[in-house]
Amino acid sequence: MRFRQGFNLEATPRASASPRMSDGARDVQVHSSPAVAANAEGEEIEVLESTDVLPVAPEDQWKSLFDKYDPESSGFISTERFRDLLAAHGSELDPHKLEVLLALADGNADGKICYQDFVNLMSNKRSNSFRRAILQGGRQLKGASLKEEVGLGLSQRLVRHIAYETLPREIDRKWYFDSYTCCPPPWLILAITIAEVAVFIYYGFQLDRWVLQVSHPLFMKGPLPYHPQLRAQAWRYLTYVFMHAGIEHLGLNMAMQLLVGVPLEMVHGAVRIGLVYVCGVLAGSLAVSVADMTAPVVGSSGGVYALVSAHLANVVMNWSGMKCQFKLFRMAMALVCMSVEFGRAVWLRFYPPAFPPCPNPSFVAHLGGVAVGLTLGVVVLHNYEQRLQEQSLFWIFFFVYTLFVLCAVFWNVFAYGLLDVKLPPTP
Repeated sequence: MRFRQGFNLEATPRASASPRMSDGARDVQVHSSPAVAANAEGEEIEVLESTDVLPVAPEDQWKSLFDKYDPESSGFISTERFRDLLAAHGSELDPHKLEVLLALADGNADGKICYQDFVNLMSNKRSNSFRRAILQGGRQLKGASLKEEVGLGLSQRLVRHIAYETLPREIDRKWYFDSYTCCPPPWLILAITIAEVAVFIYYGFQLDRWVLQVSHPLFMKGPLPYHPQLRAQAWRYLTYVFMHAGIEHLGLNMAMQLLVGVPLEMVHGAVRIGLVYVCGVLAGSLAVSVADMTAPVVGSSGGVYALVSAHLANVVMNWSGMKCQFKLFRMAMALVCMSVEFGRAVWLRFYPPAFPPCPNPSFVAHLGGVAVGLTLGVVVLHNYEQRLQEQSLFWIFFFVYTLFVLCAVFWNVFAYGLLDVKLPPTP
């Protein structure tokens, strides 16, 4: 049996929900910890007998198991008792998870494990204390590495490959390998890519042009691309991602988006990868509106460059721990693809436009995506097993990003009029 589900632990009480307490005991419980409430003098607890059989939640199962090894109701169990618990119930756990929990028991410097951490561990919610105990523990994982395991099916080998592609620590790779269920599948990046291809095909038939669609006079008249004259239509700061200058533009972006984005989404989930992607897209269009005020924007380069730059930075920061094959060659190829795409965008921007005075699309969106990837994206990818709200660095970068967005909004509202910028005519 594999315990892969997560639980809403904030709603799980330490004490049972069935006892009825006196007013004094209730006051003690409200203002004190469970251990203090259990030892307070003068409290009276009356247990009601009921013939109703309530369903046992997974949290209650872990609570009953924890209470068995915590007869004093102190809220803690010693690491020795924790090892006894794992020895008695280890057959119910995945072997890799059992190996990690044993490492935690041997490496815990405090000599005890609290109830909340216990439930977090058994529920696949790894806290900061868990990570510190593993990293600071003196015991190394004794089992064979994940790469040496044999007899795996095709899907298991794929998950193992993704683990080595994206995660720098063996303990994280084993934990991910045992926890991944492909439910939900990596749908976000695939859905965005399919939408981009569908829009490109639609405009290809409508304009009867597949290479450099941007040179067609009707290309900018659609509701999706960003244009400086139409910057008051706020949706264009995001929807420009579905338009591409030509098939070469779409091909390069789609290749990087699928090769990097899908594995990252399998590991980190749609919410985190979507956050990095959307922030890169928004930062790209806002950067253009500030630094290249007369140019339009098309293409998914802002979001793609945010994901790719975050991944490459994570690989460099954890170079010794990344065990993917040919990582130096593959990093060089990724940088070449990014450089080719960026060089194409720079060339197109300064190439004489087909319909002056409207310039060709800007390349500054690429730089905005890279800036998001090297800041917010790195924090997201570096802490795959932890909640982002627990990371102070995440909040620092998120605050900086929010400040940039607000400043860019004010710039769009006031700067164009104050600087008397001569914008190209409305398409």
